[in-house]
Amino acid sequence: MRQVEIGFLGFGNIGEGVWRLLEEMRGETARREGISFEVRRVLVRDVHRQRGVEVPQGVLTDRPEDVLDDPDVQIVMEFMGGEQPAADYIERALLAGKSVVTANKMALSTHWARLNAAAQRGGAGLYFEASVCGAIPVIRAMTDSLQANRVERLMGIINGTTNYILTRMTREGSRFEDVLQDAQRLGLAEPDPTADVEGYDAAYKLSILASLAFYTHVPVESVYREGITRVSPIDIACGQEMGLTLKLLAVAKRNGDAVEARVHPTFVPSTHPLANVSDAFNAVFLRGHACGELMFYGRGAGDMPTASALVSDLIKAAGAQRHALPAFFDAADGVHIEEDWSSVYFIRTRATDKPGVLAHVAGCMAGHGVGIASMVQKGAPDADGRVQIVFVTHRAHEQAVMSALEEVNRSGRTRVESVIRVEGVE
Repeated sequence: MRQVEIGFLGFGNIGEGVWRLLEEMRGETARREGISFEVRRVLVRDVHRQRGVEVPQGVLTDRPEDVLDDPDVQIVMEFMGGEQPAADYIERALLAGKSVVTANKMALSTHWARLNAAAQRGGAGLYFEASVCGAIPVIRAMTDSLQANRVERLMGIINGTTNYILTRMTREGSRFEDVLQDAQRLGLAEPDPTADVEGYDAAYKLSILASLAFYTHVPVESVYREGITRVSPIDIACGQEMGLTLKLLAVAKRNGDAVEARVHPTFVPSTHPLANVSDAFNAVFLRGHACGELMFYGRGAGDMPTASALVSDLIKAAGAQRHALPAFFDAADGVHIEEDWSSVYFIRTRATDKPGVLAHVAGCMAGHGVGIASMVQKGAPDADGRVQIVFVTHRAHEQAVMSALEEVNRSGRTRVESVIRVEGVE
């Protein structure tokens, strides 16, 4: 039986979940893997605070060096979250030859190059399955099981808070603000929900997924990001009538030497597998050139689902004869980030109810090479004599669509109120 000494950086809900899971699985891990894990030191802010688990005397410390500089600690598990000081602590552990297991998508996506370099220099492993989609083993699949594939595209619901909000808005016709307040009361949204509802959380995760999928580092700064705060029940209802369901999607595609990565509200056909992923669940739908279409589905957050992925990585790190690190193409390989992607577009406008208005809109769109696939007028004119008109375009380029809509707005006769991209259709 081999004993592996580990250190914790942080000890919140996730850290306590890992502690409980290690205790619960101790016997099975020993029998199946031949490894016994011992938590040697745990970094906390306050060593005197009451914990949800019983920790032996002398394990808790408020000094990071007690974990990072202890020669007996072989693997460090980081639960601090946030960019700093977590990234610096991870780098320090790796340079000291200690493998690191983390769920920290922010530290990874913003400091991946130097953390990868530190792991190489220290001969250590960097394991991060839990950084995206919690218990769903999508990273393990992409780095191990799909090695014989070129991943061509992926779409993911990778933030549970926004999926819960959009699910409620779709089912009930509720306003964003009302559902957000409910989510905060239930603990599904933070008191400051910005990271979730503005798409930052999903952008960090997509940076990781896209980098692994396409073997090229996709910096988080290159991920187009748009949140759900402007989503209206009217948009969702119009989409439903057209057979579409609204999700906050992370979308990544590779076309030749061009890679695109974007997070935004997205309509998908209601028959698409992602359309039926509800509440706080996560899913990633991808297509490989050899395997075809695959979908990974499950709980993407929570202390025990996340602890499951972390402990799985811990076992892998402890048993590894050689630590594999992502191999990325560099700029010399000609890969570039595409900013003018193509999509289908759902466009909702308020237009004056007069002859020639629709022809003007169609002319503006056609002048920029954007074709209209369908058009629906919603209801009677309002008190201002305007009507709601919804257009769905043929596939078109982003910059052409935005230029056309600027021209539509300049006329004063039509005001564009909502633009939502549509994926999963040709």
